[in-house]
Amino acid sequence: MDYLNEKIFFNIFLQIFALFLNMRIVLLGYMASGKSTIGKILAKELKLPFIDLDNYIEAKFEKTISTIFKEEGEIFFRLQEHEAIKEIFKNTESFILSLGGGTPCYANNMDLISTFENTISIYIKVSINTIYNRLLIEKEQRPLVAKIALEELHEFIAKHLFERSYFYEKATLKIYSDNYKAEEVVDEIKKSLIVNKQ
Repeated sequence: MDYLNEKIFFNIFLQIFALFLNMRIVLLGYMASGKSTIGKILAKELKLPFIDLDNYIEAKFEKTISTIFKEEGEIFFRLQEHEAIKEIFKNTESFILSLGGGTPCYANNMDLISTFENTISIYIKVSINTIYNRLLIEKEQRPLVAKIALEELHEFIAKHLFERSYFYEKATLKIYSDNYKAEEVVDEIKKSLIVNKQ
C-alpha cells in the first residue's frame, strides 16, 4: 500500500469509527509542543470538531488568558479549565480537544478525563531544546514565561517539564514530534489510534 492510499485508508477507517462511536481525542503536552496545530490538522482529516481549551475559556469570559491570569490569578484560571473540560465532555459527543500546557497537572484533570468513555489522551512529546527555540519566538504571548529572563529560560523549561512529565505520562498514547512536520505527527497519531482500537 503506497503512502497516499494508506493515508486515505486511515482517514476513512477513523471517520467511520467516529461516526458510529463517540471519538474523543485529547491532546496534551508542554507549551509550544504544537498541540493546536496538530489538533486542527487531525480534526480536518477526521472530520471532527476541534476545540482549543484556551480559546474556549477566552470566548466564555471574553478575555485573553493573559488578562484572566493578571486579573483573577492562576488558581481561578485552573478552576475554569476544570469546569470547561466538564462542559465540553457533557455537550459534545465527538471532538479533538487541545489542552493548555498546565491543564493535566491541576484539579485531577487527567483522572477526570480518564472517566469519560471513548476517550483517548495523547501526549505530544517534544525535546527541551525544541521547546526553548519555539518559546524564544513567542515568549511574550506566554504568561508563564513572559517575565523569565532569556538566560534562565532553558533551565526553567527543563525543570518545569520534569515536574509536569508525571502528569503527561498518564496519557493513553505518547507521540514523539521532534524533527517531524505537523502532518507527519498527525499520520503517526492516526496509525496509533487504529492500533489502539484493535
